[in-house]
Amino acid sequence: MKNLYITLSFVAVSFTISAQNKDTKAADKLFARYEYVDAAKAYLKLVENDKGDAYVYKQLADTYYNMFNAAEAAKWYARATETNQDAETYYRYAQMLKANGKYEESNKQMQKFAAAAPNDSRAKAFKENPNYVPRLLDKTKLYNVNSSDVSSDKSDFGAILYDNALYFTSARNGARKSYGWTDEPFLDVYKADYNTDGTITNAGTVTSLNSQYHDGPLTMSADGNTVYFSSDSFREKTFEKDKANKLKLSRNSIFRATKSGDSWTDVTMLPFNSKEFSTSNPSLSRDGKTLYFSSDRPGSLGGVDIWKVAVNADGTFGEPQNLGNKVNTEGNESFPFIADDNKTLFFSSSGKPGLGGLDVFQIDLSNGSEATNIGKPVNTEKDDFAFTFNGAKNIGFLSSNRNGNDDIFIVNPVCGVDALIVVTDAKTGAILANASVSILDDKKNVIATEMSNARGEVKYRVECDKAYVVQASKDGYEGNTFAITPSKGPSAKIDAALQPIDVIVTPTEIVLKPIFFEYDKSNITQEGAFELDKLVQVMKNNSKLVILAKSHTDNRGTDKYNLRLSDRRAKSTAQYIISKGIDPSRISAKGMGELEPKVDCGKDCTEEQHAQNRRSEFLIVAQ
Repeated sequence: MKNLYITLSFVAVSFTISAQNKDTKAADKLFARYEYVDAAKAYLKLVENDKGDAYVYKQLADTYYNMFNAAEAAKWYARATETNQDAETYYRYAQMLKANGKYEESNKQMQKFAAAAPNDSRAKAFKENPNYVPRLLDKTKLYNVNSSDVSSDKSDFGAILYDNALYFTSARNGARKSYGWTDEPFLDVYKADYNTDGTITNAGTVTSLNSQYHDGPLTMSADGNTVYFSSDSFREKTFEKDKANKLKLSRNSIFRATKSGDSWTDVTMLPFNSKEFSTSNPSLSRDGKTLYFSSDRPGSLGGVDIWKVAVNADGTFGEPQNLGNKVNTEGNESFPFIADDNKTLFFSSSGKPGLGGLDVFQIDLSNGSEATNIGKPVNTEKDDFAFTFNGAKNIGFLSSNRNGNDDIFIVNPVCGVDALIVVTDAKTGAILANASVSILDDKKNVIATEMSNARGEVKYRVECDKAYVVQASKDGYEGNTFAITPSKGPSAKIDAALQPIDVIVTPTEIVLKPIFFEYDKSNITQEGAFELDKLVQVMKNNSKLVILAKSHTDNRGTDKYNLRLSDRRAKSTAQYIISKGIDPSRISAKGMGELEPKVDCGKDCTEEQHAQNRRSEFLIVAQ
């Protein structure tokens, strides 16, 4: 995320003074001035001139880390860690590997980090669940994420919708001077129209809020008359001097403004800002009583934490409170957004177990629960942050650099149906536990398979207004399929009643329903498997039964072709029976092609007669 400087605040620069020398002096100065684009060029020039060492490699890695160039950061962290490094370097290296999707390699660096900082909450979380990524990838999808037409070729983030106005922060203003950290213009607050057709148009700067420095993001009161927004403390001529680097260091601060007509007036810095730490990314609760924000103020657990402060009726403020370790870690937590219910908090974290970079989490602040990662596609291996949601319009916004640049994405909740499948005996109504229940999409792809519990139940969460099919089977019962009717939910109950297997057994053969195959194919279909399971059950009940499976075709096609096709089908039928635990010596297969028609109708066969001739027979060889 290129805009770490404004959204996560300036952070103290730490490097080993003894490692510096006259060769690195110029590059170090650029690094200390947060001019990372030029600093990277300077350090790379040292490497090209054979003046690279562990210090230069680490500085290069940190430079790219601060610009979230994950590929280059990982490359140089790999060089730096050829010699021993501090714990945080191993952690950063692990995050960059994860951002490149290299989870196994990331885990190796996390192991080094955990060994170097065993009491760090991030290390403890890793040791408790080192292989959490597959579980995150398997989480039920909660939202659909799509690109928005408000994004530009510069950094855009922090979008929030109030009524039909979308406010966001952007570096697109080419009239502004560029900032050395990102080589992009300073940030401005923008406002755009959110139209009834979902398009976003007429984006323009909110001039009454913007200054010549960084501005945004913002949050607004429910009545629309008050905004809180981030801006540089330069705005109030508050800063620290770094004499060594001839640099004035401002801090992110939160300001308040009130609406006057179409403009914002009375821009005032809040009293709990300070030139010694940053305060940014405000989010006001809908009842107007609590302001959430991010800060590296004293009392933070890590770099940047989520805090809250009471907003009193007279406009004064209480004492800021840290949200504690259920939200915050030794890493960075930022971009709080408090939902309309005044209790569900969304935020981004680089310290909690995620897919890479910043991930979006949510927590219910009312019940002491743990924060949960909301999974893909909101979260990716890159930085995903500034999640906001408008309950009235049922739409949200997300910022992410998943496409290489900070962009704004539209978030739509996945409409879900909780499908409860109950498996029973069709004759007695008895509950059937340990039945296999699969759910398939409209293309007949198996999504998941579960076993029914002691109450005969399996639960699946499916999307609204989509057709699904449930396949249920159990030893001793005929397998069957059951439709989940498309609906908007919130729930649906599917009664999956299975018929006990009752097979016709004659002295010479076992009579089953037709075993259907797809055209010109010999693989067993699910429908065919249900029918063959009946034969499996009969053979399990009679251990001496030996069967010959014969497959026949109709007389269309050449004799040679039909013989080969029927042989393949007969053999795949036998293989299915064997796969269910039947001894191979008890089942043999033979393809008959069109040699033994059931109806000898020659060239004048009807479709019905063709169907009768396309059959499988299960002859009893011994019993």
